[in-house]
Amino acid sequence: MFKNKNGSSLNLCGQNVAKYRTMLTPKTSQRMLADKLQLIGVDVDKNAIQRIESGQRFVTDIELVALATALNVSISDLLE
Repeated sequence: MFKNKNGSSLNLCGQNVAKYRTMLTPKTSQRMLADKLQLIGVDVDKNAIQRIESGQRFVTDIELVALATALNVSISDLLE
């Protein structure tokens, strides 16, 4: 499998997705985040969230915008 120049991770935002998800109040599980994304119109399930957070899945630009919206952070926050 192709790996990008970000070490062994397939995305830049996974660790920050996990960080901001766990900082949400009330506490938000991966399943709850997946549900929020589906309400926004992005079909991502709990397993995809787990793979994103662990760097095992690419993130599309559409998903990045939806993740930022669902987590109430900026896209820049996710990419730092």
